[in-house]
Amino acid sequence: MRTALVLGTGLIGTSAALALAQRGVVVHLADHDPGQARTAAALGAGTDEEPEGPVDLAIVAAPPAHVAGVLADAMRRGVARGYLDVASVKGGPRRELQALGLDLSAYIGTHPMSGREKSGPLAATGDLFEGRPWVLTPTRDTDTEVLNLALELVSHCRAVPVVMDADAHDRAVALVSHMPHLVSSLVAARLEHAEEAAVRLCGQGIRDVTRIAASEPGMWIDILSANPGPVADLLTDVASDLEETVQALRSLQSSDDAKRREGVGGIQDVLRRGNAGQVRVPGKHGAAPRAYEVVAVLIDDQPGQLARIFADAGQAGVNIEDVRIEHATGQQAGQVQLMVEPKSAVVLSSALREKGWAIRQ
Repeated sequence: MRTALVLGTGLIGTSAALALAQRGVVVHLADHDPGQARTAAALGAGTDEEPEGPVDLAIVAAPPAHVAGVLADAMRRGVARGYLDVASVKGGPRRELQALGLDLSAYIGTHPMSGREKSGPLAATGDLFEGRPWVLTPTRDTDTEVLNLALELVSHCRAVPVVMDADAHDRAVALVSHMPHLVSSLVAARLEHAEEAAVRLCGQGIRDVTRIAASEPGMWIDILSANPGPVADLLTDVASDLEETVQALRSLQSSDDAKRREGVGGIQDVLRRGNAGQVRVPGKHGAAPRAYEVVAVLIDDQPGQLARIFADAGQAGVNIEDVRIEHATGQQAGQVQLMVEPKSAVVLSSALREKGWAIRQ
């Protein structure tokens, strides 16, 4: 691939353009808002000038509701040899294009499974997709050259290609992305009018659960409008589980021993099922999840603290697999939780103590 045209310079489009430009591809940028395309160009994602002729690959990064229209216009104008979109829903756009009578041999639907709570070109990074799954949904009609162009794009973005059926993809993202986002928003909504004294007690647990609720509502309305059925089906199941959980909790309030035992059983069941589901979430780099030991280090909220901890861990020859930070309420201090291989936990704890760090037992 030597040339590409990115149609839509938001977070995903600009991030893909940055990755391509960094690897020597000549990238042209276009957007319904020319100012946004100019911003992306200023970031080094390419040029907002129109290509002189057909490019190798056109990448449509428009909201799901507009993908088919943008693709149809680009295909009718013959702006590229191959076409793909990066929308989070795949079945709907393909059916819309088929209804328009377009030849879909030059098109493949794709979806990079990566993003951020922020949107727009200023939130974009060239490594946004690194190590992340990038779903490709070819059909028997997809031209081999177009599939190869898509695979080349995924390679340039250092993502991991995953081939799926379009409708199977939509059901999958409803489960792992769309439904969880709404559940996160529902939990966060409980905080809107909560007492300030209660909100000040927020810890890492509530931050983890509500993090994705910070995303742009307009973008999510577009996404959910394109995949409402599968999401509604999943939320129906969640609602049933919630009703049973509420009944179990009410039973725990009963003075009747049998009722209380019934309530305990109901809560144990939902917690057990939660454990069983959580362990299926892929671990580091998409591999099977692994159990890590946590080394908790107390730190002050001062510049350079994290850099020192990582440097001291490196000198000890310990690889930090993951990290979490818990901030103390009302204090300029916190706790850094370093996740390491179990065999490395004692080594790291000892090394950090020698460097003067306070290790929480």
